Amino acid sequence: MASGIVGEFFELKAETSADLLAMQMGDFYEFFGEDAELVGEELDLKVSERSSGGEPYAMAGVPVDDLTPYVKALVERGYRVAIADQRETDDGIVREVVRTVTPGTLLETDDADAQYLASIARVDGEYGLAFCDVTTGRFRATALPGEAAADRALNEIDRFDPVEVLPGPTVRNDDGFLSALRTDFEARLTLHETDVFAPGRARHTLSEQFGEATGTVGLSEATIAAAGAAIAYIDETGVGALASVTRLGTYTPDEHVTLDSTTRRNLELTATMTGGGRTLFGTIDHTATSAGGRLLKEWVTRPLRDVGTLRKRQAAVEALLEDALVREGLVETLGEASDLERVAARAVSGSADAGSLLRARETLALVPELSERIEGSPRLADSPVAGLFADLDREAIADLRSELAALADDPPKTLHEGGLIKRGYDAELDELVERLEAAREYFETLEDRERERHGFPRVTVGRNKTDGYYVQIPKSDSGGVPEHYEGIKTLKNAERYVFDELRERERELFRLEEERGDREYEAFRRLRETVAERADLLGAVGRTLAELDARCSLSAHAAKRGWTRPELTDDRTLEIEAGRHPVVEVDTQFVPNDLFLDRERRFLLVTGPNMSGKSTYMRQAALITLLAQIGSFVPADEATVGLVDGIYTRVGALDELAEGRSTFMVEMEELSNILHSATEESLVVLDEVGRGTATYDGISIAWAATEYLHNEVGAFTLFATHYHELTALAEELPRVENVHVAATESDGDVTFLRTVEPGPTDRSYGVHVADLAGVPEPVVDRAGGVLDRLREERAIEAKGGGSEPVQTVFDLEAGEFRTDEGGRDAAGGDGARDREPDAGPSDSDSDPDPETEAVLEDLRTADLAETSPVELMNRVSEWQRRLEDE
Repeated sequence: MASGIVGEFFELKAETSADLLAMQMGDFYEFFGEDAELVGEELDLKVSERSSGGEPYAMAGVPVDDLTPYVKALVERGYRVAIADQRETDDGIVREVVRTVTPGTLLETDDADAQYLASIARVDGEYGLAFCDVTTGRFRATALPGEAAADRALNEIDRFDPVEVLPGPTVRNDDGFLSALRTDFEARLTLHETDVFAPGRARHTLSEQFGEATGTVGLSEATIAAAGAAIAYIDETGVGALASVTRLGTYTPDEHVTLDSTTRRNLELTATMTGGGRTLFGTIDHTATSAGGRLLKEWVTRPLRDVGTLRKRQAAVEALLEDALVREGLVETLGEASDLERVAARAVSGSADAGSLLRARETLALVPELSERIEGSPRLADSPVAGLFADLDREAIADLRSELAALADDPPKTLHEGGLIKRGYDAELDELVERLEAAREYFETLEDRERERHGFPRVTVGRNKTDGYYVQIPKSDSGGVPEHYEGIKTLKNAERYVFDELRERERELFRLEEERGDREYEAFRRLRETVAERADLLGAVGRTLAELDARCSLSAHAAKRGWTRPELTDDRTLEIEAGRHPVVEVDTQFVPNDLFLDRERRFLLVTGPNMSGKSTYMRQAALITLLAQIGSFVPADEATVGLVDGIYTRVGALDELAEGRSTFMVEMEELSNILHSATEESLVVLDEVGRGTATYDGISIAWAATEYLHNEVGAFTLFATHYHELTALAEELPRVENVHVAATESDGDVTFLRTVEPGPTDRSYGVHVADLAGVPEPVVDRAGGVLDRLREERAIEAKGGGSEPVQTVFDLEAGEFRTDEGGRDAAGGDGARDREPDAGPSDSDSDPDPETEAVLEDLRTADLAETSPVELMNRVSEWQRRLEDE
């Protein structure tokens, strides 16, 4: 028998593409073989060893009623789990796979974040994308044409952060794109059957789901392929999630500010680069509901470009800010709300339990209270906050609440044990309950009756699954047991008995319990179907509460931090008075700074010492712009923000050596993306360019990139650099200006003032920062001596090996370093700009040793502000080793 069961298990699993199979065997779902071992390790289940025909096998199981949390835990770890149920037929027990639960089709999630299933297809060079969150029923699709469509598609997938991705057949044939899907995303990559991506079949799938009139109207072939494949996949899993997907919404990425993955990482919007600390979202998130937090995160990662929508959000935030008492009351009430969009999705799929419907009832009851609070505030009643509730059907909400009043106030977790429905909802159910209570009363009073009737000093009545109801009498009293008592079990000190009346009453009780359970379940199903029919209403209320919650969150943070409402404009301007970094200011006494850019002043070259705040200054400009374009107030005394179409950043030094990409290669790829993607309407933040290669190579690249951004792109740009030679560009390029982060030096001590002032600087104070970082004193002292000599000789080179100095200059027209007589360039040869200067520091007339010079050059170019402590320690240790070897 065991071998047959095990064989059946593996036959069923072979029919699926799932990672694991849970097969029902009576009251348990069982896993066998490697599945059992994996489940045992992942979920800490007991794994037993069995054998059949001399062959051992592993086995692990979970009770039928407890399957859902185990499957949920497995799916959230990225596994696809097939479920095989059993049913009785005339030929015996039959088992078949009824559903496959995957990361993108899991309804029973407690994660507050959206759980998107992404589908991607390519047709005639155009990419189609579809994103479906089955937990809320949200379904969106778009098309991406053009030369950069592949990069834009990857960026859009990254923005939605799906839990599962379905690549179409043409996408799978693109090794580079498929490799990016595998390596750049944590999502489960599922290679589903290719037929579902065929445009003809996909068109039919969409028409069946959404209707002939609306299913595919206006959609490109690529979009149809992606959307149809997603619907087909959800349907084929059999989890019932498809019923919650009732509308297909299309969008264009141009509706939102472009934020590529590099920018989202560098600005630390939802995750920090180190894995710890604060993110922008975490800083401004004061939402009281999971739906509100989910919406606010979407706003942060998908800022808008529509000034009308943004101004409405601003007006709502301002009104809530001005009536703090009412806002606090709203937040307190919202804290009692449940996620109605997810309740609606579960109701439509038939998986909602009584607790879900009860929470829906309680949340709907909050709508009148919230409305009254808003309407009672003169400031809010005339603001967009009141408009959030204007379109809600109050009568329909009241009707649904009235229907759900039938639910018990404390229903059981299971749906078949009774106690789900209040009296008064179903007359026949009420009659059944009365008869059941009378039947139970017989057993509740049986003990007293038997004691009085037969004179037993000690008697108990009990019930268990094996014996049913019984009368238990101590052995010391068993001599007086009446003849109609029938013994059924002997215990150590007692005997158990039944009798005909007891059995008859028990059968009647069991029948009534079963009938009551069935009747209650049917009543509950009617209630759940009623909720499913009103899913659109629940969704509308849920979105309204989420909108209110997100706006209250922005208002609460603005009040807490003293933020101000920015003026939004379509003009090309960015003017910030006393701006602050929204995250850094939370834990630091912050020095605010001004910023001004317009059509005539588009490019700021930012110089100044390491660790002085250049990066913070530039990032705060990007974050203030982003906050303005989600409708938030901003950390500044005043701000005027011209809407941008994209924010692009290149910050810090990262490498991807596992993929064969060095720090410099990553830097150049990020720069390339910016130069190709940014437009005149964009904001660009560059924190060092060209630092990963030889000095003159790096200067040349930075120089050329500056010219290109100024002359060809025209984007607002903030460029921090330690290449002080670039500051000369402000004399040549009309829209470039120099600013610097000020520092003062006294008796060798450097103080960073954190203030941004006009004009350039020619000092980076790298040696001072090395000292602060704990670099060994001999290295710091030696570096200081080297630096002093370099300052004297930096622009001087012995002409022809002689002692006469010549001045080195950067020829603006030629774009290269040359001597003042136009002879050899400063790199030591005719056009040899890829080599370092021959002259170097030395304590004697002999040439400096190359290894010492290399160490000193490493020290001079090290960007300590972007170097982690561990990496810095490793580099210092390496410098020491190299110097000791010399």
